[in-house]
This record gives sequence, structure tokens and C-alpha cells, in this order.
Amino acid sequence: MILYILSIFLMLLVAPILLSYIKALKMVLLFKKPISLLQGYRTVAKLLRKETLLSKEASGVTRYAPFLVLSPLLVTLFFLPPVVQGAYYVSFVDAFTLTGLISLSTFFLMLLGLDSASAFGGIGSSREAFISALVEPAMVLTVFAVSMMAQDLGVGQAGVNLASSFPKMHMASFLFAAISFFILLLAENGRIPIDNPETHLELTMVHEAMTLDLSGVYLAMIESASAIKFLIFASLFASLFMPFGYNNAPPIAVIIFVCKLFAVATAVALIEVNTAKLRLFKVPNLLGIAIVFAFLSLITFYLLGA
Repeated sequence: MILYILSIFLMLLVAPILLSYIKALKMVLLFKKPISLLQGYRTVAKLLRKETLLSKEASGVTRYAPFLVLSPLLVTLFFLPPVVQGAYYVSFVDAFTLTGLISLSTFFLMLLGLDSASAFGGIGSSREAFISALVEPAMVLTVFAVSMMAQDLGVGQAGVNLASSFPKMHMASFLFAAISFFILLLAENGRIPIDNPETHLELTMVHEAMTLDLSGVYLAMIESASAIKFLIFASLFASLFMPFGYNNAPPIAVIIFVCKLFAVATAVALIEVNTAKLRLFKVPNLLGIAIVFAFLSLITFYLLGA
């Protein structure tokens, strides 16, 4: 139980650093002066000191929605595959529960964008709904496919099973699922080529449009939720698609796990540097590829056993 609590605390500490690392690496690759890896902490600390202002059109939704955006993601942290051997975890949380919790956070974020009664908020919320409608079925299929290969529908136990006995005979299905999940990681976290988290151009922004009218504590909570959401997807990718290091001694397992998280962040940064953002109506094509790869993973597993 102590290992379990410490692993959750570790992930919460690493979450802001991952996003800062992505930005710093992108700046290095673009021959700019990189930001500090602690910039995420500094941003949240600065926002907590600022005054919280609300639109005069805002209702009680804006006051409660930031808490409801953050809380499902915090709950999801407790359902992820364990970081080290012997850490306590909830034994059965399937793909539907995991996707539902993440979607619940997205739903309240969309409400938050609409409640400000601004044009930008409405644009961002409608675009987010458009993207989420394509992401959620693909995520259920992908996590379900990996769980079937791991011979357990529970996501936590599936991660343990994959680390203990990797299904080499299902490598083709495994690779299809990995490609699908990585595309979903980019889409759900608003990364290029789906969205650009560093822009404030009304023609292109999705996530930023929903948070333009927030400030102070509320914006700090949304920024924290974004960092935790990226950590959840990176942790799932590290546990399910890079299942090694779990069976080592706890200190070594933790180091390996953190290295895997930074490897995922590095891959995201490299893609963002070398890829242009897609037009909004080109996004379904990319997410359609994720759905196709998820179906291919299931079909290959059931029909070919590969």
C-alpha cells in the first residue's frame, strides 16, 4: 500500500515536468533557448497567486467545472497499471470505465467553454466534441484489444500480465494497437497534428479556446488537469506497449518507468517539430486511421492469432 501511494505521488510530481520537457526539447530542436523543466510548476504557482476573474455571463458551471474536469483524471490515476511490483491497484477497471472517466473530464471542459458565452468558447467546445466522438470508440477498441492479448479485461492486471509474459505470438496485433493508441494520445491531449497547444489563433485552437476566459485558480486547475491527462496516456502507453522493467526491484522499476514516460514525451516532441497541424476537416482522416488500426488489431488477434 505504501508503494502504491508513493507511485501515485511520483506520477503527480512528474506530470508537469513532462509537458515542460516536451516544450524544452522542441525549443532545442528549433535552435531556441529552452525553458526550465520546472516551468510547469512555476506557471501553476503564478496562476494561484493571481486574481480569479469570471465573465459576467458565466453561471455556476464555471465555478464548479474546473473541479469536475480535474477530479475524474485524479480518480483515473488510481486505476492505472502499477508502476512497481507489489503495489496495490484496483484489480478490475476495463476499457469502458477508463474511457468513461476521461470522457467525463472532457465533457465538463466542454461545458466550461460553452458557459463563458464567448464565440471562442463555443468554437472550442464544438471542435472538442467533434474530435472526442471519434477518439472514444477507437480508445475502447484499442485498450480492449490489448487486454485480450494480455488475457485479462482489467487494465491494471493486463499491464502486469504483459510485463510477466509478453505475447510474442501476437506481435502484429500488438503493433497495430500501439499505433492506434499513440494517435489517440496525440488527439486526446491536443498535440500536433490534431491541435497546437501553443497557439491562440481562433481559426486553429481547440483546447485553448475553451479556457480563454479563465484565470487564477480555475486556470491553474485546468493546466494541472492537462498535465495529468498527458501523464495518464503516457503511463498507459508505457505500461501496455513497453511492458518491461516492472519485475525489477522497486527503485530500478521506478527509474525505468520514468524513463519510459520521457521516451513517450520525446516521441511527441519529435512529431510536433517535424509535422504541421492538420486542417480541422482532415482530422477525421487521421482518427479514422486509429480506428482502422484498432479493428485490425482485433481482427488479426481473433482470426489469424498473430
